[in-house]
Amino acid sequence: MTTAPLLVLCALAPEAWALRGGDWSGAPGGPPVLVRTGMGPQKAGRTVSALLARGTPAYGAVVLTGFCAAAAPGTTPGQVVVADRVHSASGRSTTTQQAEPLARSLRGLGLDVRIGALHSADHVVRGPERRVLHRAGVTAVDMESAAVLERLPAGLPVAAVRVVVDTPEHELLRPGTLPGGLRAFRALRALVPALADWHRAVLAAPSDPVPNSPSLPKFSQEVS
Repeated sequence: MTTAPLLVLCALAPEAWALRGGDWSGAPGGPPVLVRTGMGPQKAGRTVSALLARGTPAYGAVVLTGFCAAAAPGTTPGQVVVADRVHSASGRSTTTQQAEPLARSLRGLGLDVRIGALHSADHVVRGPERRVLHRAGVTAVDMESAAVLERLPAGLPVAAVRVVVDTPEHELLRPGTLPGGLRAFRALRALVPALADWHRAVLAAPSDPVPNSPSLPKFSQEVS
């Protein structure tokens, strides 16, 4: 039986560059399918809907990844956030699969990892709003994950892994953002082997059978 490939979703070109540069040599099912969705919930939702409407290939699991904004003070650029749940702007909450094993694998790569809630906003979150989210238990903020989750078929294993690029102390467009961006880029590239390990773990876990899919060339389904 052919192992269904991993679908990796990110929003921006720099994220895709970092992910392409990572070590995917141990990925089950062959190299993953990397799709760049575009920034924001509307673009991400449309891209994923169009991708799934094609019907093939079937995917063994999905990883939502890229950069994020930290909600917690004291967080540093380059830290990795593994979401154990994703909250939408409308209040919907989705639980991800095997967050703890994924975090352990990431720590084994020498990365600084937090597990917590990821909030998907429909706009860039700054200052006071970020503090409100932190008090509500949110670890990090992105703009795409919830919109993607709403469109994925039930039963498909999903992980959300984000790398902090801006923090409450150094928000985007403030001094310190560029060095933070370089640290985040390197961390995103470095975490790739852990994504392959997570895919292998969810394939081994008891679940509904996943349909076969054809062999795919590396990153063959990229969408802008």
